[in-house]
Amino acid sequence: MDVHELLEITVTGLGYELVDVERSPRSRVLRVFIDKPEKPRGVDIEDCVLVSNQLSRVLTVENVDYDRLEVSSPGIDRPLKKASDFERFAGSEISFKLRLPLNGRRNFSGVLLGLRDGKVHLQTDVGDMEFDLVNLDKARVVPKFDTMKSGEKLV
Repeated sequence: MDVHELLEITVTGLGYELVDVERSPRSRVLRVFIDKPEKPRGVDIEDCVLVSNQLSRVLTVENVDYDRLEVSSPGIDRPLKKASDFERFAGSEISFKLRLPLNGRRNFSGVLLGLRDGKVHLQTDVGDMEFDLVNLDKARVVPKFDTMKSGEKLV
């Protein structure tokens, strides 16, 4: 079993979603990004500690060689990796880079309309566009920061 599969089984077994995995050169640092869709404010430090402790045990038992394990949330600019991410975040503003250019462009942004038949549908300022999911290199949710009016409280 490869490390990614081992991480996926362990993280999902704990009730979380494995968003991404990064390995440093020479695989000395293992970064694991988790999410829990049913938590409206996202994962917190207790979630990261729980997953980190369990992964440490599993990686030791499976003799995975690494020096440091880091477990964290995907952040407010969450990467979109799986097909299900493009369905879940429909209605959100996203930005992405294509592997191969389309009409000389590789970078696009707009409101995600969803995923249909392996194509990402995006509403842009020049109209609706569609992109092959396999051609997306990196995609992220664009963070929204609500500006407060004078006298309003931060929620």
